[in-house]
Amino acid sequence: MPRTSKGPRLVWRDESRKKDGSLRNRAGWFVRDGSTLISAGGGEKNRPGIENEKALAAYIADKYQPARERGRGSDDVLIADVINVYLTEVVPRHAAPDETAARLDKILDFFGEKTLAVINRKLCRDYVASRPTEAAARRQLEDLRAAIRYYRQEGYTTAAPAIALPEKPVARERWLTRSEAAALIWAAWRMKQTWKGRESGRRTGRHLARFLLVALYTGTRSAAVCGAAIRPTEGRGYVDLDRGLFYRRADGAKRTKKRQPPVRLPDRLLAHLRRWACTDLDIKTKGRSKSANIGRKISQDFVVEWNGKPVESIKKGFRTARKTVGLGADVTPHTFRHTAATWLMQAGADVWQAAGFLGMTVDVLIDTYGHHHPDYQADAAAKIAKKHVAAKGPRTVLKMDENKARKPHRHPTVSPQNCREEMRTMASERDGRARESAAFLAIHIVRDDGVAGSNPATPTRSSFVRPGDMGKRLYLRHR
Repeated sequence: MPRTSKGPRLVWRDESRKKDGSLRNRAGWFVRDGSTLISAGGGEKNRPGIENEKALAAYIADKYQPARERGRGSDDVLIADVINVYLTEVVPRHAAPDETAARLDKILDFFGEKTLAVINRKLCRDYVASRPTEAAARRQLEDLRAAIRYYRQEGYTTAAPAIALPEKPVARERWLTRSEAAALIWAAWRMKQTWKGRESGRRTGRHLARFLLVALYTGTRSAAVCGAAIRPTEGRGYVDLDRGLFYRRADGAKRTKKRQPPVRLPDRLLAHLRRWACTDLDIKTKGRSKSANIGRKISQDFVVEWNGKPVESIKKGFRTARKTVGLGADVTPHTFRHTAATWLMQAGADVWQAAGFLGMTVDVLIDTYGHHHPDYQADAAAKIAKKHVAAKGPRTVLKMDENKARKPHRHPTVSPQNCREEMRTMASERDGRARESAAFLAIHIVRDDGVAGSNPATPTRSSFVRPGDMGKRLYLRHR
C-alpha cells in the first residue's frame, strides 16, 4: 500500500557532487513535493529562514488552482483549496503576511489532503500533539479557522466545521531583576566565537547586547527592535536621534492590536544610540583588508545589525547568553518587555504615561502589572486596620408646615436684589408661624446651639409639652 504524500514542504539537503567531482547542488533548503525538488535558497540548517518560507508559499500558490465552485458541501472541499484562497486573497493585506504564510505551511503539512468533512475535535487534538508547543499550535489553528470562515463567507462551501483550540496559555509574569538583566547584557557583550572547541578573538554577541539595551529601556517587542533603522527609512520603524524619539511602526504600516506608538528614548539609551551611529566597527582583520565591513559604523543603517544587514532573529544568541548566565527557559526575549513594565510600576510611574510609553492600554497595564506599584491598594490596606468612630445619623426635625403645598413663585423674573428681599420676607414669615405654633401649644422654643468645645449636634436641653388633648409627649425641636 503506497504511503500518503506529505505535500509540499521544506527539506534541507547537504552539498552533493557528481561522480566526476562537479557540483550537483549546493547545501540549502529545497521545496520537496513527492519526487520533485526545487531550490528555496540557503540559510541555517537547523531552521528555515523567511526567504525559504516565501519560496515554499510561492510554490504552493503556483501549484494549486483552488476550486471556486459555489455551494459545495464539506465532503467536496479540500483544506488545501481553502488555504490557497485565503493565501491569495486575504493574507497579502495582513501586517505580517510572511509570518501568516509560514504558519499556514504547517497547517498544509498536516491537513492539506483532507477535506473539511473530516475535521473534528480529535483531529485538532492530534495536530496539537504533533506541534512543539500548544501556543504555536493554537495560533496556527486560529489561522485555519479564519481561512475556513472566509471560504464560507464567500459562498464556496455551505458548511464550516468548528475548530477545537487548545486552552489559552497562562500569561507569563516572569520579569528580571536589575542584576539578572545586567548579567545577561554582559554575557552577550563578552560572547566569543568558538572554533574546534576553543574560543577565538571574534566577538559574536555585541549586536545581541545592543538589542537587549533597546528592548529593556523602551519595552519594545523583538520584531520592532530588530527591524528599526537608524534614520528615516521607507517601510521600517526608525529612531530620530535629534528629537530622541523611537518610531516603532513604519509610516503607512497597518495599525494592529499591538499598537506600537512612538516612544521617547531615555537619555542613557539615546547617548548609546548616538555613539553607535558614529563609531567604527572593531574589526580584527582590518589590517589585512579581509572584511567587507571595514569603514562601517556600529549602527550604519539599522539599530541592531549583523554584517551590514538587520538582524532577523536573536533567539539563538539569546539562548547561548541565557545558558551562560544560568537562567531558565522561562526567560525569553519578550521577558524584557515584561521587565520594562514591571520596573516602571515599581518606580511609581504615572499609569497613563507608562501605558503610552509601553504601547498598551491603561486597563491592561493595571490588570497585569498594577500590583507592582507602590500605591497598589495602599489606601485600602491603611484604612482596613484603622479604628473608626461610627458617624451619628441626622436628627429628626418636626416641621409644622411639612405637608403644605409649595406656593408658586410670586416673582417669575427675580433679580439678585429681589431674591434677597424675598428670602428675608420668607424668613420673617417662617419665624412668625413658629411663634404662633409655640403659643398655641404652650411650649418654649429652644435653640440648639450646643456647648462651646463640644459636639454642636449635642443639644443643651430638650423641651417637651404635655397638652391635655394629645395624651402623649411631643418633642419639638426648632432650628
